[in-house]
Amino acid sequence: MEAALAIQEFLEYVVYQLIDHPEEASVRHDKKGDRHEYRLRLNQGDIGRVIGKNGYTISAIRSLVTAAAQKNHLKVSVEIDEDER
Repeated sequence: MEAALAIQEFLEYVVYQLIDHPEEASVRHDKKGDRHEYRLRLNQGDIGRVIGKNGYTISAIRSLVTAAAQKNHLKVSVEIDEDER
């Protein structure tokens, strides 16, 4: 399995376990040059759950994704899209 796809599936698994509305969530993968960007689209009520208190949860998620990416010599970023509904 391609490393970028494996990282996306891992990210989906972790995030979907944390949120109340997984049917409204998605993880989009874009490659920009040599960087892989993962963008989380979440229900407004789930954003706080993923960010966590003082940003600790999203920080931990980013650390895990970065560690997996470094093992495969990839550069990654994980961002949360603000939905304007």
